[in-house]
Amino acid sequence: MSNVVVVGAGLAGLAAARWLVARGHEVTVVEARERVGGRTEGLVLDDGTPLELGGQWLGEGHTRMYELVGELGLSTFRTWNDEGKLLLDLQGKRSTMKPHKGAVPRLSPFALTDLAQGLLRFARLAARTDLERPWLTPGAEVLDGQTWETWIRRNLRTAAGRAYFHVACEAVWAAEASDVSLLHALFYTHSNANLDTLLAVDRGAQQDRVTGGSVRVAEAMAAALGERVVLGRPVRQIAQDDSGVRVIARDGSAYRGDVAVVTLPPTLAGRLEYDPPLPSWRDQLTQRMPAGSVIKTFAIYPEPFWREGGLNGQAASDTGPVKVTFDNSPPSGRPGVLMGFLEGKEARMWARRAPAERREAVIGCFTRYFGDAAGRPEQYLERDWMAEEFTRGCYGAHFAPGVWTSYGEAWRAPAGRIHWAGAECAPRWNGYMEGAVRSGEATAETVAAL
Repeated sequence: MSNVVVVGAGLAGLAAARWLVARGHEVTVVEARERVGGRTEGLVLDDGTPLELGGQWLGEGHTRMYELVGELGLSTFRTWNDEGKLLLDLQGKRSTMKPHKGAVPRLSPFALTDLAQGLLRFARLAARTDLERPWLTPGAEVLDGQTWETWIRRNLRTAAGRAYFHVACEAVWAAEASDVSLLHALFYTHSNANLDTLLAVDRGAQQDRVTGGSVRVAEAMAAALGERVVLGRPVRQIAQDDSGVRVIARDGSAYRGDVAVVTLPPTLAGRLEYDPPLPSWRDQLTQRMPAGSVIKTFAIYPEPFWREGGLNGQAASDTGPVKVTFDNSPPSGRPGVLMGFLEGKEARMWARRAPAERREAVIGCFTRYFGDAAGRPEQYLERDWMAEEFTRGCYGAHFAPGVWTSYGEAWRAPAGRIHWAGAECAPRWNGYMEGAVRSGEATAETVAAL
């Protein structure tokens, strides 16, 4: 039986540890924070209402997450969606629509035709992407040699059509289309079924939430692992030789094992010291996998007043700083919680502003979407994931142009006794909680077979 040191107590790390312990292996999970959950994080308001400061959704196709929720004695509830209409604010025109998978915005016939052909072209390209080895996708060099922005400009003729893709990019990666390789956009879309599933609520990736908050999944796994999970120990170095690995924290504490499983986001994994140094191609890969830029904001009201107006709390706009909103109220419907994202360049710009100025801008967007009542929240909260020392950005990492074709073979390949897991390592459901759990369990199975 192996002795495994897992670095990181997010969903991937805890899933890996849980899988290994269940099969008799010795495991130690070393976590930098004083909490578990990684990019899932919970906060409880004074009235007992749970807020999800980080990742929160599971949806169609996320079978392992639903199974895990059941195994841990937890439950899910539906994102508030079908009972109201989605507000669209595109190109200065406001409209509402009944949300359902496959729905498209109300546009002029010319813009609608343009968007339809663009979506069809993109879907056909995405479906051809090799999920296990994206760099071997037919035409990979050409696809990876351009940004998604380049493709959008070449294939969409209308401002509305381009705006749809831009908002989609920000919503999915918290990045600009000019940041992302076209090949990566295609891979990620195929990994998560299709663009429609990525963006949809009903029968889509945002369909359900965990009752009490998604962090409860991590907390329940950690509780079962007990003292195997060591908190407040930021890892500084991983050393390996013929006899095993030694994981050394900043405070000098060391954890020995036969192998290590590193589940940190790529940008953080690249900041650790490795002895001997990582192979150059692996280190170069992590240099080229930046995290997205996002600030998640919340406004708390006595009740979800927007529902009375026939709205479901969801807004999609091409005008920021908040371009996407959701009704994040608890299952009881009280209090009312509006959640909005600052993403990509909007997040980068507003992170440098004073908190009071940022709050005013966010509440101003909520008011623009949902009326004067939105301007009087009882409470306002936010989480800047770029500022988190042990995250440095969300939702996940994206590949810049040229990275898949130059460094793809290092994506999941072990570096000696060091193995990798995490949402970014998942061929299927990449970037989601589902991908993180699947990756953790798959890596655990690989390690156990050594």
